[in-house]
Amino acid sequence: MPTIPAAPAPRPAPDTAASALPEAESRSPWRSLRHRGMRWWSVANLLSNAGTWMQLTVQNLLVLQITGSAAATGLSMSVQAAPALFMSVLGGAAVDRWPRKLTAAVSQALLGAVAFTTAVLVALDRLDMTSLMVLAAVTGTIATVDGPACALLGNDLVPVEDVPSAIGVGALVHNAGRLAGAALAGVTVGFLGTAAAYVANGLSFLFVTAVIPFLKPARGTSVVARAGRGTAGKPLVPRQRDRRAATSARDGLLFFARRPRLVALAGITGVSSVFGRNYGLTLAVLVTGPLAGGPGAFGTVSTVLAVGGILGAVLGARLRKPSVRAVGALAAVGGLLQVVAGLSPSLAVLLVLVLPMAVVESVSDTAGTAVLQTDPPAHMRGRVLGVWSSVGTVWGLGGPPALGLLMELAGARGALVTSGLLIATTITTGLVLHRRHPHTPPLHPLPNHPDDDHPTRESLRTAA
Repeated sequence: MPTIPAAPAPRPAPDTAASALPEAESRSPWRSLRHRGMRWWSVANLLSNAGTWMQLTVQNLLVLQITGSAAATGLSMSVQAAPALFMSVLGGAAVDRWPRKLTAAVSQALLGAVAFTTAVLVALDRLDMTSLMVLAAVTGTIATVDGPACALLGNDLVPVEDVPSAIGVGALVHNAGRLAGAALAGVTVGFLGTAAAYVANGLSFLFVTAVIPFLKPARGTSVVARAGRGTAGKPLVPRQRDRRAATSARDGLLFFARRPRLVALAGITGVSSVFGRNYGLTLAVLVTGPLAGGPGAFGTVSTVLAVGGILGAVLGARLRKPSVRAVGALAAVGGLLQVVAGLSPSLAVLLVLVLPMAVVESVSDTAGTAVLQTDPPAHMRGRVLGVWSSVGTVWGLGGPPALGLLMELAGARGALVTSGLLIATTITTGLVLHRRHPHTPPLHPLPNHPDDDHPTRESLRTAA
């Protein structure tokens, strides 16, 4: 992965000389797009995201058409998300062991094959609930490898100081693809039929697969490419490879647990995810309940949230050296804004508060993702993302029920105020304690690796 060069080359190339740029340009949210590979990657991801959201929109309608049950629709989404809970650690280990470009290309091609298979079943009217669930589970399993592989491949295309920009651009691409995909779904189904949406998604995956071989990592990046090799470079027999893979996944868990900086980031994000952020639930109840608004009013709130998310992604992309402390401070501010939002006397006041809430959340997300994807050494990043995906799935499953129960007990306003205070108090206390009692290095750090971006054991020190 990228490292910051000690000094710029005498005649720097346009794609590698961020340090030679004027200060304003070096902090531009779009600076990652100076790199040709990142431009191609962003275009490919825009098409892929649009195809994915087109398929997701159609898939929910298809489940309703087959079963007539909203519960079945939720079950299909849970089946697709379930592999991330149990297999992401193994998926991250695979990303660290296999060549990254090859891994991303194969996983994208497999996702395309699943989309085409679904399209054929829909066209032949042979898709039932059982086959749809199986395909959803297969998609979720492939995604445990595809997610970290594509995230880290995108970071390989830019120097480390441009990673926040790459993540911010990725967030914008994701939102743009979501809007385009949802809009195109209706048009595509109306003119070409349901199967056409799956075909379009399959083609978008194939386009990404075709682009990947032509992407060139930025100078100084360290791409893991030791698939199936032992420490001496000799091929591993199958039994050794299986044992090595299991050890690799365990090393990922141990590394994460021994890295106080990552544990702190997980704690901050976990508290924020469980007791905040689920605005589709909490604000919907607040708007339609105490504020006496209707679906249209909540639609307006959702639009403002989306706009704030885009603005926050742009601001987050301007960061150069995000820290866990910054993520915590932003999350605490978000909690306080949530408290004030819960006390809003009218819809107009709520709309004024929703925009900064979304901006702060988006900047915090960008900063946290940048820390997560750059703090670990290169050979551990896939496993770290795998652990993070498993933990994040737990938060995603646990947050809505916890908030739902809190709203049952304290009402919409009480839930927003209580959860916001809990977020702000917990994170602020943690930051204060960290300042007074800094963490010490782990007693038994993992040994360094030849691909480690941090060449000494000092890389395991945990200053936030």
